[in-house]
Amino acid sequence: MAHTLVIVESPTKARTIRGFLPKDFKVEASMGHVRDLPNNASEIPAAHKGEKWANLGVNTANNFEPLYVVPKDKKKVVKELKDALKGADQLLLATDEDREGESISWHLLQLLNPKVPVKRMVFHEITKEAIGRALEQTRELDMELVHAQETRRILDRLVGYTLSPLLWKKVAWGLSAGRVQSVAVRLIVQRERARRAFRSGSYWDLKAQLDQGGAFEAKLSHLKGERIAGGSDFDEATGGLKAGSKVRLLSEAEARQLREAVLAGSWRVAAVEEKPTTRKPVAPFTTSTLQQEANRKLRLSARETMRTAQGLYERGFITYMRTDSVHLSDQAINAARSCVSAKYGKDYLSPAPRQFSTKARNAQEAHEAIRPAGESFRDPGATGLDGRDLALYELIWKRTVASQMADARLTMLSVDLEVDGGSLGTASFRSSGKRIDFAGFFRAYVEGSDDPDAALEGQEVLLPDLKQGDKPACKGVDALGHQTQPPARYSEAALVKMLEKEGIGRPSTYASIIGTIVDRGYATLQNNALTPSFTAFAVTALLEEHFPDLVDTSFTARMENTLDEISHGQVQWLPYLESFFKGEKGLENQVAQREGDIDPGASRTVELEGLPCVVRIGRFGAYLETKRVADDGTEELLKATLPQEITPSDLDAERAELILRQKADGPESLGEDPETGDLVYLLFGQYGPYVQRGQVSDENPKPKRASLPKGVKPEEFSLEDALGLLRLPRQLGEHPDGGKVEAGLGRFGPYVVHHKGKGEKDYRSLKAEDDVLMVGLSRAVELLAQPKKGRGGRTALKDLGTPEGGDEAIQLFDGPYGLYVKQGKVNASLPEGATADTITLEQAVELLAAKATSGKTKGRKPAGTKAAVTKAAAAKKPAAKPAAARKAPATTKTGRLRASAVRVIKAADS
Repeated sequence: MAHTLVIVESPTKARTIRGFLPKDFKVEASMGHVRDLPNNASEIPAAHKGEKWANLGVNTANNFEPLYVVPKDKKKVVKELKDALKGADQLLLATDEDREGESISWHLLQLLNPKVPVKRMVFHEITKEAIGRALEQTRELDMELVHAQETRRILDRLVGYTLSPLLWKKVAWGLSAGRVQSVAVRLIVQRERARRAFRSGSYWDLKAQLDQGGAFEAKLSHLKGERIAGGSDFDEATGGLKAGSKVRLLSEAEARQLREAVLAGSWRVAAVEEKPTTRKPVAPFTTSTLQQEANRKLRLSARETMRTAQGLYERGFITYMRTDSVHLSDQAINAARSCVSAKYGKDYLSPAPRQFSTKARNAQEAHEAIRPAGESFRDPGATGLDGRDLALYELIWKRTVASQMADARLTMLSVDLEVDGGSLGTASFRSSGKRIDFAGFFRAYVEGSDDPDAALEGQEVLLPDLKQGDKPACKGVDALGHQTQPPARYSEAALVKMLEKEGIGRPSTYASIIGTIVDRGYATLQNNALTPSFTAFAVTALLEEHFPDLVDTSFTARMENTLDEISHGQVQWLPYLESFFKGEKGLENQVAQREGDIDPGASRTVELEGLPCVVRIGRFGAYLETKRVADDGTEELLKATLPQEITPSDLDAERAELILRQKADGPESLGEDPETGDLVYLLFGQYGPYVQRGQVSDENPKPKRASLPKGVKPEEFSLEDALGLLRLPRQLGEHPDGGKVEAGLGRFGPYVVHHKGKGEKDYRSLKAEDDVLMVGLSRAVELLAQPKKGRGGRTALKDLGTPEGGDEAIQLFDGPYGLYVKQGKVNASLPEGATADTITLEQAVELLAAKATSGKTKGRKPAGTKAAVTKAAAAKKPAAKPAAARKAPATTKTGRLRASAVRVIKAADS
């Protein structure tokens, strides 16, 4: 029976769209991209194996012709799509409406080679009305968009695969470079350099507690008419006041003297000012602003935000989540205004519908802003969503609805007070407040701030009704000392904001770029701050010196602008690639010329001002190196491993000298263990400080060791503390259900464990307030009763059950890189397209078995998986080939190098 075949990217999207199409329409999923440049040597077709350009995947000598291949895991998908096409009388390519979606449709067209009419079907929300309109308004493939996406893909491959091998030779194996990635790393490094160069300044001021029919606070602002110095008056490079500053820097002695004087003085209100003002709502979300706000308010990473938003879009809850536009359709404006009237009343509607214009560089106005889908917006409480899905949908709903609400009307309040400061002269204090006269859009939404100390816009600060001449009573005065703070490290939200401001990359790629930076070890994400590694310093320095354009924000923004011009047909893609890669100034020639000039020793060296040594990048991480005079009078090199927890900003001369001294003089003894008579030592290793009982010897090759708990300072660690750690694990007693309970310290921190018997153990991490040396049985039992959590402290979404022959259940979790199943110590990611609703126990068993035998995990095989998989297949399994008939793996050094090289730089394609 003839049918219309519709192809989308994911099963979730397919299920949603299927409900809005006629019965003779068949919907299939491509599971994302079906074709790409080779990711490893095994994917290169035999006909091209010997070509010099094959690993690159782009024939630069033949008009930059890309070598596209179908990955192994997509061959089955392609076959199924071809089978589905056989009975079709029409093909509709309904992939996403952006460049990447256009590219996927083009690849499908090339692979399937259909003999029936083909149309492109686009929509930015999955609702009955939107799908109906899309069916009526099909179009041809937009080849300008395809060329723009393919040029971007080829350009990223040229940069990544040309520069990355250079970094392996000159810095360290396994590193990657990328067109946007390397610029983002440089931004993070520049901020860390600023933190290192920062010199703190100190200043004092006063804060008074006053009362006049109500309590309020006031801060010292002037003394004898001179403004009191604040944090913004200091030079970050010197720690002193900026040149030409006309301010009064109050010393501690003066602050305390002034405090005594004003406490006894008579206070008078010198001036009262009320200044009416208005606040307008911010525009609806774009990809970038959604990532920023979700990071600030929901503490979601860019990856987590985009993955959650993708799920909401594919299930029909929101419009397409990759957009630079802040535009709202008339339908959306009417829906938002209906929500305002129904929920807050007509007084809270803006007088006229609001439209916003995009201010970001290189913005594309092709889509709407991100908003709730449909002609009417579902109230968050009526969606049936929960957890992260509900939180993100509610954020989008509130921001969209707020955009059509009335301005907030506020009155900014300021009161100036004077008091006699004795010999120091008249002191002026100021009290500031804010009164919200009409909340307007504040009722629905207030934008967050990257500054955690900033007051929320919608937060009212009221002052008593004060008039000039009033004499409030002074209830107390505090003299406060302050230290200026270094520039804050980038949070994900702040980095996304900076990249967008500079026009670097596309917001839709920021999530994967930040993920690559962390995955490749260029930065760690701690407390929502991106901290660069010493490797990031070394790589950035090399690129700045030898390839400055590639890490220059202006140059990269111009590249991005050119790529946008290609998508509009204003620039030809082939001449642009030719000029970028070839010729005297092309990247290919630059790398060839520079490679011989780059000294690997210098490239692996990070010189930081004020250190008695240098930092070098080695095979196993960063280490300190300095020269010293040996006992025999000769000069020798002294090297000491740097603990991973020490960042470039944290490494000062004192800490470096401590690590070097321990390496030179041997470990520092904290004292003697009274039970064994062995000395207890404090040492520093790659993973941080630790204590050790006794020395390594033939009789004692593996002395007892224990890492210091996170946040504990080595200089404050005592012998008693060390002995407590070395005696872990502690026996706490019997569990009410039987079995012993212990407290210990492991790789992931302090924990309690319940030994259930037959080798089964149940672990829980201790909370921040728990002390592993003091926790008791009752507290341990309480923790063990809580739901088990996975990577990153995540609670299981679902318990899939215990497989046949297994002792432990398989659970489903949602991690920073997507859904995964876990049994014991083995984790396995769900394949693309699989969801929490569709994954079964049998599928989870197969995934875990494959992961356990792939060599990608050092943990034990998951219990029960082997039995569950092999029992089902035992009868059908063919006899094994004789050993001689099996294909031998490539073992040549060149073969191994090429294969691993392509794997390593796979992440550089961004």
